[in-house]
Amino acid sequence: MTTDAVSPDDIASLPRAEFAFPGPLRDRLVAAILNGSKTSTTGLVIDYEHEGEPLPPIGSRAVVVDSDDRPVAVIEVTGVRVVPLAQVDFAHVVDEGEGDTSIAGWRANHERFWHGDEMRTALEDPEFTVDDATLVVLERFRLIADLRPAD
Repeated sequence: MTTDAVSPDDIASLPRAEFAFPGPLRDRLVAAILNGSKTSTTGLVIDYEHEGEPLPPIGSRAVVVDSDDRPVAVIEVTGVRVVPLAQVDFAHVVDEGEGDTSIAGWRANHERFWHGDEMRTALEDPEFTVDDATLVVLERFRLIADLRPAD
């Protein structure tokens, strides 16, 4: 994996992919992307709607940024599904690369994030909660380029 697959001009023109909020969780997620253990992610349809953004099309690329807002990788979307939260499957949970060993554990971790102050502030809804019917975006991706400087 090298930056040869993506030119500097391409990198500058690509949208940004921000996993979680800056801090320890983002750092863990970015590390999992870079080591290949994270090949999927889950977002909220309501978050896309709130931001006025379309769902990512298959084949689209984005620059992953770390907690210091530095570009560290380029990923390409390989699949997108919208399902109710209750229908998230174990294969997706495993491919998120966060170490969850059950759907229930994965869901508890995600609910803690989605019900957190940062997410509620981002959605401008201090009472926001998810339930079984909440629509989520299951996005699969592949690592195209590792943009970290070589040692």
